[in-house]
Amino acid sequence: MANYKNIKGFNIQYLDSDPPNPIEGQMWFNSTTQTLKGVEAGGVTAGTWASVSNTNTARENRAAAGTYTAGLVFGGTPPIIGDTEEYNGTSWSEQNDLSTTGYNMLGCGTQTAALRQGGYNGSYLNVTEEYDGTNWTTGNTTPVNIDSHTGSFGTQTAALAVSGNQSPGPSTKVNVYVYDGTNWTTGTSVNTAKEASGGFGTTTSGLVTGISGQGTETWNGTSWTEVAEKNTDRALYGGASGTSNTDGLVYGGTPPITGKTEFWNGTSWTELADMATSRTTAGVGNSSVNALAAAGNLPPVTSATEEWTAPDILVKTFTTS
Repeated sequence: MANYKNIKGFNIQYLDSDPPNPIEGQMWFNSTTQTLKGVEAGGVTAGTWASVSNTNTARENRAAAGTYTAGLVFGGTPPIIGDTEEYNGTSWSEQNDLSTTGYNMLGCGTQTAALRQGGYNGSYLNVTEEYDGTNWTTGNTTPVNIDSHTGSFGTQTAALAVSGNQSPGPSTKVNVYVYDGTNWTTGTSVNTAKEASGGFGTTTSGLVTGISGQGTETWNGTSWTEVAEKNTDRALYGGASGTSNTDGLVYGGTPPITGKTEFWNGTSWTELADMATSRTTAGVGNSSVNALAAAGNLPPVTSATEEWTAPDILVKTFTTS
């Protein structure tokens, strides 16, 4: 009869405590707890949210950039502000404000090389600002004014601003604008106009998704392709974090206010663990493995921040049931 050693090539270990650095496929019997344990693969689908340090200022409709250990949030409401905060993986610190206050703006890039575009502060804006880790500097404007959480992704020197509410209008349009670090030019339009949209990826491989009836589209650097819609329909006054058009997360949003998290694998959306606090939120990150949900609206507005972490492995306890 086949046994574990014959199948796997080794015996189950008999230990008085769990090993400090178990590896995938390893099994052992913990004699202290009288439990049989083993290790299986983790990954994005095993990810969970955990509370971390709050932002200093409670705000919604913020823009964001950076990563989960070097994050940046800026702008927001109410009231309309230019507040900027940096995250170092442990806590948030106040930095120099935007030159032009606003909310519902584009945000992308890194903590030391971030990009802000557009927004609203009583009127639609075509403002561009660049952050160097200390100060915001005003750059060249876009051809039109843009707000309403336009889908955006990329870096300070290579970014896309996708659809959204644009004026003259104002109305939701299919227009896409490309930034090269100096100027904005008109790019390839999306198939369906979107507002309150979110996006992730790069200027050669990205995704943008909007509210009901506006769909999800992927970008390959040349054209937009309509793909499967999210499982939970919502405006992405929420977060988005990902690497490409085959790997990313969206989380939070409204209506109704939700904490739903979904993973895009290039083919379909999968529902994962919900945020602890349902809300709109600013999404910080460029990965499906680690991300932040910073501040937002429950309502009321909140400073609560959560970190998404997907483990490499999972330790399981085996039972007879």
